[in-house]
Amino acid sequence: MTATTYRPKLFTPGDLNAFFGFGTNILVNMLVLTGLLRFVLKMPDALVFGRILPAAGLMMCLSTLYYARLAYKLSVETQRDDICALPSGISVPHMFVVVFVIMLPIKLKTGDPVRAWEAGLTWVFIQSFVLMIGGFIAPVIRRITPRAALLGTLAGVSVAFISLRPALEMFMTPVIGVPCFLVILASWFGGVRYGKGIPAGLVAIAVGATIAWGSTALGLGYGGMSGENLVKAFSNFGFSVPLPAFNHVFGGFDFLSVILVTAIPFGIYDLVEALDNVESAAVAGDAYPTTRVLTADGVVSLIGCCMGNPFINAVYIGHPGWKSMGGRIGYSAATGVMVIIMAWLGIISLMVALIPVVAISPILLYIGMLIGSQAFQESPKQHAPAIVLALMPHVAAWGKVQIDNTLAAAGTSAHAVGFDKLAQTGVLYQGLAVLGEGAILGGLILGAIAAFVIDRAFAKAAAFALAGAVLTFFGFMHSEAIGVGQMPAVAVSYLLTAVFLYGCAKLTVPSEAPQLMHEPHAQPAE
Repeated sequence: MTATTYRPKLFTPGDLNAFFGFGTNILVNMLVLTGLLRFVLKMPDALVFGRILPAAGLMMCLSTLYYARLAYKLSVETQRDDICALPSGISVPHMFVVVFVIMLPIKLKTGDPVRAWEAGLTWVFIQSFVLMIGGFIAPVIRRITPRAALLGTLAGVSVAFISLRPALEMFMTPVIGVPCFLVILASWFGGVRYGKGIPAGLVAIAVGATIAWGSTALGLGYGGMSGENLVKAFSNFGFSVPLPAFNHVFGGFDFLSVILVTAIPFGIYDLVEALDNVESAAVAGDAYPTTRVLTADGVVSLIGCCMGNPFINAVYIGHPGWKSMGGRIGYSAATGVMVIIMAWLGIISLMVALIPVVAISPILLYIGMLIGSQAFQESPKQHAPAIVLALMPHVAAWGKVQIDNTLAAAGTSAHAVGFDKLAQTGVLYQGLAVLGEGAILGGLILGAIAAFVIDRAFAKAAAFALAGAVLTFFGFMHSEAIGVGQMPAVAVSYLLTAVFLYGCAKLTVPSEAPQLMHEPHAQPAE
């Protein structure tokens, strides 16, 4: 059979399992997004369900259909039937950044939710072009960077920002969260199959919803379900299609100085995150072209923002997980169709009222567990310390976010409380801030330096240290803002590190490599 005659199946039984898993992942993100828009930004339902969610649905539908097509082409080219499409959707970290860093301050300043929405649109507009341009340099980064650094910083995101919150939510409502997690764990890790091939994700949701509504009937209130909220949800039913929002996109340029502070660094974050996720897929056996992936993210994000969606699209963490469930081509396309139906018909409102979020959280925890473990399983054993080092910036970033949110809820800030007072309680806030800012890039640089040092490739380690110095000097790492001369002390520390490592390269001979390195040196990720 030739590549031209081979036709892979568009939908397999495994796609159904992956569809419910990935579909519920998308669903929980949509539920969280809706909550942020309605309850944090206080946006009217007409704007949320009439403009933003339909545009977001269109963007995600275009994205998932494109990656299904890309998987189909790869399957034809390789004549393999086990190709899994890349998962994609609204970037979760960016969801919180654009809400709390961009839209909320502008909403509070102007008192106008429309102006806040416009600022979010402009933020995505700028990021989209960063992605499209950066797509042409990302393959170079991927070739020269050790796998431990790429997967290690991805594991950091997974542990800190994908896994922890769902885990905490589970144990805040353990009577729902723990049983749902056990359903997921038994099936996707333990190989347990439920009757008639029912997907584990669907079983988990059904179990969680049953417990939640049962507790409501008994007056216990686990999961926060109520008939009143369910009745209200039906008021948001209706057919809403996205409409062009060009005037609103350019209206947000009034806040350009605020937007650029985060739009460019997070655009770079997107590049590295997508690069990491493409690498993760390659490790799982599916080698996708990095430039096409990043360009596609930029294009669909641009289309989305021009239609009214203030959230960036991204390739998701989790390809190996969906592939292990049997996901191939169809799960991605099916998810895209599901999203656009739910967004355009106002079904998201009904889902919010029907399903407790804690019933869906275990699926995100599963993905975090899988990606965190992949970094260690798919990298050379001697690079384990480099992976742990790559994790550290993300742990610091998570800790800083928790402190900032706590103090903000109390009407104060770390600066107002005083760094010295916080240090006396064991909270090294300044350290968290420096280490945690630009965590994706910071984890990649530190992980790469450590991996090359372990391999005695000191010249390569020096090159990454020098890159760290440059990135830090311009504020892309270890700094809250981009600009010239940001964090000079940290930049100098990287520069001194580069000089030292370059000296090691000149003084050290390859034969001096330690005997404990039983495996071949790590090669740059291909």
